[in-house]
Amino acid sequence: MTRRQRTERVPVRLPEQSARAGWLRSIRLSGFTIATLTVLVLTVVVLAPSLRIFVQQQQQIAQLRADVAAQKAGVKNLGDERARWDDPSYIEAQARERLNYVYPGEYSYLVIDDGQTVTTDDGQPISDKVQATQVDWIRMLLSSVLTAGLTEDKPGQIVAPVIKDKNG
Repeated sequence: MTRRQRTERVPVRLPEQSARAGWLRSIRLSGFTIATLTVLVLTVVVLAPSLRIFVQQQQQIAQLRADVAAQKAGVKNLGDERARWDDPSYIEAQARERLNYVYPGEYSYLVIDDGQTVTTDDGQPISDKVQATQVDWIRMLLSSVLTAGLTEDKPGQIVAPVIKDKNG
């Protein structure tokens, strides 16, 4: 048998490493570390849904407590209102104000025209005369039905038809 010759070892220089790469290579994971990390991850996975449900229930409890407080305030207001109706002078004041009641021998004056002009929603004054429109409503109804039935436009795109009155 021939004996192998021993070769001389030549030192090899590795490329320079960054601080992060050196730090990552220095980490050694043991079996205990891996088991601990696994138990920690499983604990988080198992408890997360329960914690979410717990937080939701706490929010519901807070909302219900606020509702109960509002209801208690409403009950207190109604109790105060009921106590006012037990007072005869309050009942008298309400009857005079709401129902225009007066005692025998008193005179009640109602002001009908207090100088304010009554107007419509668009600001036009309301007339005391009956006005007749000159629009042919049958033709307008037929036009509306035909437009709605025969058009392929969307509802927001349909424009009301312009129909001239009988005089013009």
